[in-house]
Amino acid sequence: MSYCLKPDCQKPQNPSGTSFCLDCGSKLLLRSRYRALKVIGQGGFGKTFLAVDEDKPSKPHCVIKQFYPQAQGTNTAQKAAELFEQEAIRLDDLGKHPQIPELLAHFTQDNRQYLIQEYIEGQNLAQIVEKQLHFNEAQIYHLLNNLLPVLDFIHANNVIHRDIKPENLIQTKEGKIVLVDFGAAKYATGTALAKTGTAIGTILYIAPEQARGKAIFASDLYSLGASCIHLLTGISPFELFDIGENTWVWRHRLINNPIDDALGRVIDKLIENAVNYRYQSAKDAIADLNHTDPTISFTPSALPLQSFEYDVVSLSITGRIIDQKRHKAEFFAEDLGSGIVLEMVFVPGGTLMMGSPEREEGHADHERPQHNVNIAQYSSDKLLLSLDDGLNATSLVSQTNNFFFN
Repeated sequence: MSYCLKPDCQKPQNPSGTSFCLDCGSKLLLRSRYRALKVIGQGGFGKTFLAVDEDKPSKPHCVIKQFYPQAQGTNTAQKAAELFEQEAIRLDDLGKHPQIPELLAHFTQDNRQYLIQEYIEGQNLAQIVEKQLHFNEAQIYHLLNNLLPVLDFIHANNVIHRDIKPENLIQTKEGKIVLVDFGAAKYATGTALAKTGTAIGTILYIAPEQARGKAIFASDLYSLGASCIHLLTGISPFELFDIGENTWVWRHRLINNPIDDALGRVIDKLIENAVNYRYQSAKDAIADLNHTDPTISFTPSALPLQSFEYDVVSLSITGRIIDQKRHKAEFFAEDLGSGIVLEMVFVPGGTLMMGSPEREEGHADHERPQHNVNIAQYSSDKLLLSLDDGLNATSLVSQTNNFFFN
């Protein structure tokens, strides 16, 4: 499929590989390399497309953001154009971070502005909570531990995102949280912070001072906290604040979903209405989060598990393969930062044959008698088996043979 980028095209869908739109005759490639495949988002100021970069041998996916306001010549459209231009600058400055999409290109074609950026494969947190109704404690810890360092990074570069919300947080297949959509971001220089600007952001998650055009670094932390209580309860933040009492009541809406008191205190400090009582920096929030020392009982559904396939082989005494079977197992990848990813395999219950048969050559006395060992499903800290020490998933399963069961 090849999608026409002309906004008023009546039949934008074209066969794959087409160079010109069969309906309106417009070029289907941007800069002779970027081909739109389908629309993945749209609003009053343009569209976002899933695309492919045909200039690279691997034909990787990318994202095309097209700026084309429906209302031409208005002050709002002019402000939107400025923000679109600023997004390119922010991404160019920040996009080398592994949890921020990289800017690939920024240009004008056919009197329309375009951003080409890295495609992040995964689901945003709004999509995830819609499917499972609410996040649990483990998932919120995972979110905060992933995203607070990203906010610390962008704030250290004098950028305020101004639109932290579940829709702008994408969880990859590896479990990493990626922050997207810097269209509302602004530089936080001393002069800029002193001025009252335009109130920008998503109303459900916006901090009180940001709603008055005075966004600061702590405004992003407020939006993150508001996102957390939405994800924990599955309820709009509007319904989690008691106007009469002037206080948050999100804990009352946790249904069979308890969280640790220490984590609750971190969230409460993120969503303080008064700026002076809120966390002043992401570093402060990280320090408190690291001191909560949670004891979490993990279940497979609490983690973004992925599947992999492996072979289990049985060998004869001479080393000849006499049996080979294909199996599946689940694993979890935790991004520890600095390019380090820890991979762990989920260990269900089963039976393990331990020891050596009496006729096996070279066996030691302590390896007998050969016997079955029943192992219950691992829970809590025993749920995850680390693949460290040079082992990968395939070699680990091969060594344990029937330790894993379908």
